[in-house]
Amino acid sequence: FTEWNMVDKTINLFIPPPEGIFFNRMSASSHSRGNRYCPELTTGLISWLEVNKRLVLNGSNAQRLELSKMVQYSELNLVGLKVPKTICSTTLKGIIEAAKILKFPIIIKHNRAGMGLGVKLFHNIRELKDYIYGDYFENSVDGITLIQNYIFSPDSSIIRVEFVDKKFLYAVKVNTENGFELCPADECNVDDFNRKTKETLGSKSKSKFEIVENFLSFSFSNYVIMKMQELMQNVGIDIASFELILDENNDVFVYDINVNTNYNANAERNTPHSGTLSVADYLKRISLQ
Repeated sequence: FTEWNMVDKTINLFIPPPEGIFFNRMSASSHSRGNRYCPELTTGLISWLEVNKRLVLNGSNAQRLELSKMVQYSELNLVGLKVPKTICSTTLKGIIEAAKILKFPIIIKHNRAGMGLGVKLFHNIRELKDYIYGDYFENSVDGITLIQNYIFSPDSSIIRVEFVDKKFLYAVKVNTENGFELCPADECNVDDFNRKTKETLGSKSKSKFEIVENFLSFSFSNYVIMKMQELMQNVGIDIASFELILDENNDVFVYDINVNTNYNANAERNTPHSGTLSVADYLKRISLQ
């Protein structure tokens, strides 16, 4: 196989692309590593491949979803998966107005994000105003901030559901007692903002992962898996993970889809599961067809 590094990739649109199977691994958080325009270049490259009838796993529609939580929530709503109540804004005034509509506590987050970029938890309007009008406000790279009801988890956890070839692979429980680590490969924290110290609390705490061996026995599992697979079929997603949280009433809220998913080696260590090998096996099967 050959990797195409989109940091310095040159694309000649006047010639056909090489034959092959192409697996899109573009990250929505690439700009946070200094690669601001990689998603845009990748979007154009995928179009070039698809127009020339090349097989792209996680193609144009999947890329569109990866780069926008607004798009994710629309697709989740379409298949009947519940998402936290969310309002979107491009202005600071809009953020305040949205917060007044929603019930505290609330979370704000970036529309295009990964690794927990821009995710902050607020308990009242004063905390929110101090943050967004202060020196520490981080705007989303696309200028869109999501204002969202905070879903309280009684056992301080979220569940990440992994799929390969649109098939359920396994579920991972993430301990969020000291903040969220939503991406297995990176630390993603939801922090309380302290307006007096101008610091985030719990940012040094790292979450722990554990594969949920009995996930399929949960009362909601069959339904959410079926609906997640329906979404993947609708959009054209081959490999992804969905993040969900259960509230105090045991209601399930799905709040993130990771098309560019990663796997946690520590969680997999004492189990027969391997996300990386499952992806490799899938790509091998596709190549032999």
